[in-house]
Amino acid sequence: MNEPISTIMTHEVFTLSPEDTLAKVREVLLTKRFHHLPVVKGKKLVGIITSYDLTKLAGEVGEYDRIRVQDVMTTKVATLGPTELIGAAAQVFLEHLFHGLPIVDEDHNLVGIVTTHDILKYQFYKAYPDHRKYW
Repeated sequence: MNEPISTIMTHEVFTLSPEDTLAKVREVLLTKRFHHLPVVKGKKLVGIITSYDLTKLAGEVGEYDRIRVQDVMTTKVATLGPTELIGAAAQVFLEHLFHGLPIVDEDHNLVGIVTTHDILKYQFYKAYPDHRKYW
């Protein structure tokens, strides 16, 4: 847990624009099986939308093409920097029940994302280094 987050984070992150629709969010969540989608303007992180956010909406799926991401995204997003330790991400996940954290540089540009699954894989392969990787 004492290595930098950058060693386990996903560097190539699928992102959305605030102007994208919930129809696009739904399609991405279903086809790519993501659960956390950072929202950026240029490279700057401006929010996040999750699969849980969609479950909280009261509207019909048919209305998703008229609702913009910016209208439902979370704008106060917990983040960490790429040099912070993996243990810091684990602490945030445990204390706040989050499952994904965007990783940003000092200018708040998105540089990656780390999830609870990344930490689970990290711990598993640390404990079982000879285990064959399946992904």
